[in-house]
Amino acid sequence: VQLQASGGGLVQAGGSLRLSCAASGRTDTNLVMGWFRQAPDKEREFVAAKSWRDGRTMYADSAKGRFTISRDDTEDMAYLQMNSLKPEDTAVYYCAARYGSVLAFGKYYHYWGQGTQVTVSS
Repeated sequence: VQLQASGGGLVQAGGSLRLSCAASGRTDTNLVMGWFRQAPDKEREFVAAKSWRDGRTMYADSAKGRFTISRDDTEDMAYLQMNSLKPEDTAVYYCAARYGSVLAFGKYYHYWGQGTQVTVSS
């Protein structure tokens, strides 16, 4: 699976951004798409993930109520809608994929896209 992330940018606190991830290659129904982020001098952390088979979603506590992961199966796209953004959301965001169940640990994701920078100003 090849992944291409886009949609990052600079936004003021309280604003919104939608990240996109285009998937190509083997994108069968067992695919799980995830979003992770890494801020400067911090560990990579899980943000959200969604199963393409049954639609099950999982969110980090920091994302619950503000972020929504979705997919467009007609175009093999995954999205991360981010609302009410905070300066602490500033990070490089990565989309990732695995086959099987929805997991929150990056080490279980075998496919990674390039990052897209999200900067939230206060």
